[in-house]
Amino acid sequence: MTTHLSHDRYSDRLDRVMEHVYAHLEDEISFDRLAEVACLSPYHWSRIYAAMRGETIAASIRRLRLQRAADRLANSELDIATVAGRAGYGSSDSFGRAFKEAFGSTPAAYRSTGAHVAFQAAGAAGDASGFPVDIMTLPARRCAGIDHQGSYMEIDRAMGKLFGALAARNAVPVNPAMIGVFFDDPDLGDEAALRSRACLPVADAVVIDAPMVESVLRGGTYARLRYTGPYAAMRGAYRWFLGVWLPNSGYEPDDAPIFEAYLNDPRDTPQAELRTDIHLPLRERQ
Repeated sequence: MTTHLSHDRYSDRLDRVMEHVYAHLEDEISFDRLAEVACLSPYHWSRIYAAMRGETIAASIRRLRLQRAADRLANSELDIATVAGRAGYGSSDSFGRAFKEAFGSTPAAYRSTGAHVAFQAAGAAGDASGFPVDIMTLPARRCAGIDHQGSYMEIDRAMGKLFGALAARNAVPVNPAMIGVFFDDPDLGDEAALRSRACLPVADAVVIDAPMVESVLRGGTYARLRYTGPYAAMRGAYRWFLGVWLPNSGYEPDDAPIFEAYLNDPRDTPQAELRTDIHLPLRERQ
């Protein structure tokens, strides 16, 4: 019990650090201030963070800032200089170098030829066969989950908390299947009110207690769209999937949320190589 509580305390402190980072991504972030937020020694807190979270705090901040920048490039008309400034870069050149290192292309090239562009073109053309979609049957799966409210782009906040909670209980699966479940339409209402849940399937023997919630992924028929590319560019994939493929498929959606299965880790995978399976629940044909 003592070990469990001790790990939870450290995990809670690092969760507070990440909450502060998300709240101040567009501000200057002081590492000394983060040490204060963590209530840990400034000599040691960053090494504790890296050991427990799998990347340095500097890498986390850079990744999250560039991810938000990619979302703006793909889904807004903001000029590149403004996007660069909001990402914390003093010049478009330094932003361009950092962006290319993470995404494999310059910001301008990403905006004009990224993964989102192909889905937007297929959507505009009404091309329902432009991307492969599989129909599959999945079993029901028991999951541990952490709820998230806010931008879907920030569901990794809940995923980090979930891994921390399971690690404190020595219950992280050998091959964890990271899943995001999304309950609301991001094109309707306030982004700050969007509800989602980070999930990991776990064995029946695993006790799911606070701050986790037990969740069961619906078993049954799904349409699966296999997506490769940055999470920031997935909005176009959803619009094609739901607006073009589904009406031409002969299927109807079931009364259950969409979920995403994340097949590799954004901490050590180039953004252009991230693989995500988007699962749309379908009604059984009569």
